[in-house]
Parts: sequence; C-alpha cells; structure tokens
Amino acid sequence: MAKYFDVHPDNPQPRAVRQVADAVREGALIAYPTDSCYALGCRLGSRDGIERIRSIRRLDDRHHFTLVCQEFAQLGQFVRIDNDVFRALKASTPGRYTFILPATREVPKMLQHPRKKTVGVRIPDHTVTQALLAELGEPLLSSTLLLPDEEEPMTQGWEIKDRLDHAVDAVVDCGECGTEPTTVVDFSSGEAEIVRRGAGDVSRFE
Repeated sequence: MAKYFDVHPDNPQPRAVRQVADAVREGALIAYPTDSCYALGCRLGSRDGIERIRSIRRLDDRHHFTLVCQEFAQLGQFVRIDNDVFRALKASTPGRYTFILPATREVPKMLQHPRKKTVGVRIPDHTVTQALLAELGEPLLSSTLLLPDEEEPMTQGWEIKDRLDHAVDAVVDCGECGTEPTTVVDFSSGEAEIVRRGAGDVSRFE
C-alpha cells in the first residue's frame, strides 16, 4: 500500500519532503507532481524502479527516460551540451520542457536510448518538486504518469493513490496538477527537433 503525503503547494512541509526523499533513497517508486503533469520517479540507479515504471506504462527499451534536475548546474554531469545548445537550454529553464541530449558516462546504460545513447533532462518550475530535489541532492529518474491506453495523465493525487496503490510506494499530493506533458526537444544532433508539442511554448525552437 502506497504512503500518501499531503503537501502544501506553496510552502511544502520540510518533514514530509524529507520523508519522501528518504523513501526515494531507500529505493521507493513515487508518483509526484511537476509543472506539467504528474510523473513517476525513482533514484537514478534503481534498476527495480526502472522496471516498475516500464511495467506500469508498458514501455519498451526505446523509451527516453528523463532525469529531473534541480538546477542548470546539474545538467553538465549527465549530458553533453555545446555552446549553442547551452544558450537555448539556459533561456528555457526552469520550465515545461524535456531536452534529449547525448548522455555522459554518469548515466547508466540502462537509461540511455540503446541506439542513440541519449537521455532526457529537465528542470521543473514547481515549488514542491524543487523542494524534493533539493532535499534529495540528486536528479530523479522520471517518466510521465500516463497509463497505457489513456490519452491524458491523471491529475489528482487521491486518484493516483486509489488506482496505483499497490504499484507505487508513495504518492505526493499538493492539489490538482496539469494534464499536458512537457514539450520534448531533441538537441542530440546539435539542432532543435521538436519531438512532442506539449506544455512548453515551441515557438523559440522553430
């Protein structure tokens, strides 16, 4: 049965945030809100968490997982960014974008696209997510909480708790979340390629 954390959207309770971060460190798979929609998240090196996300969403090995980072300075550890891409990303973060970039050796191979050797990264503009990332001290390995055969992600923490009670270990609820996933921009070739039009404004990449 999943633990349920009712967290204030603007002033997240430090104790609750600390408990969620501790659970992640111990291997928990969590459902948590972002500035676009709810996501599934686990610790970067958690093979069990990855397999559980794949199972819940029925994903194949070509799916791009996302490393959700607290700040821009973290990105350089996990992805290679040239100067032009650096400027584009800097101007768009934090925000509702996921960027696909060449992975560094710090990214486990099981997270990389098997052929392209790329990974998704993003920096959310969300108070609760930022508090969790700050407490955790490392990125969350994440994937949009979009269930198979459904067109939109779930928006309510209580609904996620009800439906995924035995599939996840914890649910973080801070009120209704959005229904539109991030805009995904592939910069792995050095040029912007819009892979998915979502919550972020795509005009700056066209």
